[in-house]
Amino acid sequence: MIRFIEDKDTKRAVARSILEALTEWFEVEESREDYIESSKNWPFFAYFDGEKPVGFLCLKKTGDATCELAVMGVLKEYHRHGVGRKLFTEAKAYAVSHGFSYIQVKTVKSGVYEDYDITNAFYRSLGFRELEVLETYWDEANPCQIYIMGLKSALGTISARRSYRGAFKDEKVPREDLITIASAGVDAPSGCNKQTTDLIVVDDAQVLARIKAVIDPPVAQTAPAMIVVLSRRINAYRDRCFAVQDYSAAIENMLLAAVELGYQSCWYEGHITDDDRICDKIADILKVPEDCEVVCILPVGKAEDEVHAPKKKSFGERVKFNGWED
Repeated sequence: MIRFIEDKDTKRAVARSILEALTEWFEVEESREDYIESSKNWPFFAYFDGEKPVGFLCLKKTGDATCELAVMGVLKEYHRHGVGRKLFTEAKAYAVSHGFSYIQVKTVKSGVYEDYDITNAFYRSLGFRELEVLETYWDEANPCQIYIMGLKSALGTISARRSYRGAFKDEKVPREDLITIASAGVDAPSGCNKQTTDLIVVDDAQVLARIKAVIDPPVAQTAPAMIVVLSRRINAYRDRCFAVQDYSAAIENMLLAAVELGYQSCWYEGHITDDDRICDKIADILKVPEDCEVVCILPVGKAEDEVHAPKKKSFGERVKFNGWED
């Protein structure tokens, strides 16, 4: 299980317990102690086997668009068990959700030490690519290899997207960003190109307040903007209507676009289309045409709370090749 740790003493304790067991990579005491002490100030992800910490990873901001995998360690008996990969997946999602475009990591150049060759192969397997080698960054015996990974990619954003139900920061979402997100929605495919999905973007504080007032139980009350998704029941061919598929594709596009731009959101459909028909109250506020139905709201804003991944089944449990019993 991965935990995001905020307590500084716990961070140092976990870092110490793991780094002191990995002297092949963290042999220099001064450097090791610096990592342990610095870790208290960095976003800190730890992997636990029961109550035993067996791995951790820290990120640090190095620029407006870039963060660094500052330090990572996994106990040797847990190598090749997927611990490091899971830690990185969680950290990568954190980096994307906080608006970073790139993540870098420094290691010793390949071909110098066997242990670091294994580390380098691991980073490349994650998708890192060589940027440059700084021969004297540390010293001549330890040439520094810098790897980098772009985070603004379709696959990276898909992997990082989470349903966010927490509070939002009190920051207005620029109109141009809302246009970009909405454009991603209307760019989605639709059955026979009937374009059954329409959108109303709400960024006026007074209109937002009226919408939030009719949502009971309340959700997204601190969102600085909202996209209301409308659907029209238009047959694609014969008597077949694919409006649900159409708006689902549009919603997913917008959720991904929001994350790409550093925002968070959540697909609220059942909550507003239940028997109490909150969707109809929202439609009245927005003067939605009678041939349109409000089917979903997407709050948009910067996350105030941490964004964490839910526990999911393994790839092998959900994906098969050439039949269910592959």
